[in-house]
Amino acid sequence: MQDVTPDLFVDAIIGYHKTAAMIAALDLGLFTAIAEGAGTATALAAKVGAAERGARILADYLTIQGFLTKGDGVYALTPSSATFLDKRSPAYLGSAPDFLSSPEFRALVFTDPAAVVRAGGSLGLGNIGPDDPIWIKFARAMAPLVTPTARAVATLVAAWPASPGKVLDIAAGHGIFGISIALAVPGAQVTALDWAGVLEVARANAGKFGVADRFHEIAGSAFEMDWGQGYDLILLPNFLHHFDPDANVGLLAKVRRALAPGGRAFAVDFVPNPDRVSPPRPAMFALTMLFSTPHGDAYPAAELDEMGRRAGFRGIVCMPLPPSPYTVVEFLV
Repeated sequence: MQDVTPDLFVDAIIGYHKTAAMIAALDLGLFTAIAEGAGTATALAAKVGAAERGARILADYLTIQGFLTKGDGVYALTPSSATFLDKRSPAYLGSAPDFLSSPEFRALVFTDPAAVVRAGGSLGLGNIGPDDPIWIKFARAMAPLVTPTARAVATLVAAWPASPGKVLDIAAGHGIFGISIALAVPGAQVTALDWAGVLEVARANAGKFGVADRFHEIAGSAFEMDWGQGYDLILLPNFLHHFDPDANVGLLAKVRRALAPGGRAFAVDFVPNPDRVSPPRPAMFALTMLFSTPHGDAYPAAELDEMGRRAGFRGIVCMPLPPSPYTVVEFLV
């Protein structure tokens, strides 16, 4: 029998403490300092330039939360923290809070959450213009978080019997999905579609990874711009969840028309089970869409299948990408 306790409620009400602790730790470089040998509260305080009391309480809290271990007064990183929170790691994710915990995002959630629920959605980021700096912040902050997923998608594509020559990355943002395809498929020409300012970030990333000569751009709205035709692969990474089913049907119909004979279309998205409460990460993502978009949602596979059929596809195939929460959804021509 489950204990009757208010703990779950209290944890939810003060959940922002965890966010604040993580932002403080990343700003101070606490995880990197511990990785470099500053294991005690005294050494850690000196290393990060903080009061010893502050360093000790923060490190203890992060230990309780599972980000650190502590034995005989010495702190150490867990394997996950060493991989993702040490600045020296190639998988460092410390930039993600610059967008996910940004003042703009926090305002969407905390200004009047009950009003958002009453309305069934928020104007949120959908009411922010294409030239707003928040989109640049998104493109710069989120690339490390999605890189493993993008590489997994590229591995799937590289295994095709016939490699794609012409690829379109819709709402490319940082460009990492298309760039990963270009790295995995040496002959692929990738076109990134997004707002002009965001494409500057994607262009810089293409140069960083050495594929600038095969990286092209279309600046503007995916719903309004002429994409051209003859694509062997069209990518829709983290995009369909921003819109209602009717908008997605229109977009998918446009995708269908832009494919070359034998071309394929991949969405990369959070796909919850039909019960909409599992698995936890994909299912909880629906709340993010409630707070930040007018009509977005985390769509179960059956709903994505229906959208695809309405747009002229034969259906979908879902390919989960563990350990990430993402699923590749292929719309079948």
